[in-house]
Amino acid sequence: MVTVPGAAEATGLSSGDHWRIHCEHVMGPHKKNYQDDASAELVPGRDAAVLAVADGHGSAAHAYSHVGAQYAVKIFIRLGKEFAERALRSLPLPRLKADAEDRMPRELVRSWQHEVLEHARRKAGGPDSTPPAAEGVRQQDLVPYGTTLIGAVITPGLLVGWQLGDGELAVVDPRGKIRLPLDSGLPELGDETDSLCSRQAWDLMRVHWSPITAADSSPALVLLSTDGLSKSFVDRQGFQDFVRGTYERLREQGPSAVADDLPKWLAQAAKYSGDDTTVAAAWRAATGPSGTSASTWTGTEEE
Repeated sequence: MVTVPGAAEATGLSSGDHWRIHCEHVMGPHKKNYQDDASAELVPGRDAAVLAVADGHGSAAHAYSHVGAQYAVKIFIRLGKEFAERALRSLPLPRLKADAEDRMPRELVRSWQHEVLEHARRKAGGPDSTPPAAEGVRQQDLVPYGTTLIGAVITPGLLVGWQLGDGELAVVDPRGKIRLPLDSGLPELGDETDSLCSRQAWDLMRVHWSPITAADSSPALVLLSTDGLSKSFVDRQGFQDFVRGTYERLREQGPSAVADDLPKWLAQAAKYSGDDTTVAAAWRAATGPSGTSASTWTGTEEE
């Protein structure tokens, strides 16, 4: 079981109107190193959640992509919580949307570049080495750390998702309808994908903006996954069936049952895709089976 970094301890909650969050991963068969990373955190004292997954490229040219993935997730969680706090202060939606579409991508890329260049500096020559200035960043310095990134921020009034590269963000509404709002609709070209190491990566980031105007329009499940999961299915419908099955199992049997079985499901997917398979999920249980435990999906009480 993968622990959820920074999340509050479970507090014996009922299956009421609260977010549950969970991360899980399985390393791809025949892989020497795990290249993905994931995290899910609750905003303390608030009805909000922040999720992120990243998939380091893993080829010889991307020798430190696992480090790049770790930095990408860490940075998104930090910036995502700051964005959630701004949304919870009820800032005007046009301002928040501008933040989501411009400020957030630029801050993500800039912060990631800073972290990986610091890592490169330490490896190259210790504390006396001077990192390149931000305006002098060279593409070849970033390539070894190349990674994709998907992140989401969920508040009572807003769901925002960001995606750079492959992988999936799936949203299930309370009626069970599934959307893949950041699906580019373009066929994959081998292993090529947009990346945080791409030139002007902030311009390549796709953003999903979805104000929540009524209780029944709030998502019931938000699931982020690296492409090791979707690639294990023969088509898009197979992936959506997986998401639907996960949602139905959550409703019928609760989060403990899903958490117990998720490693087996991901291991099966990794067997078919040959890739690391990672998910981060947030589930809002408006109703559920009696006795549902929050011990494996971290929950938070409403303030």
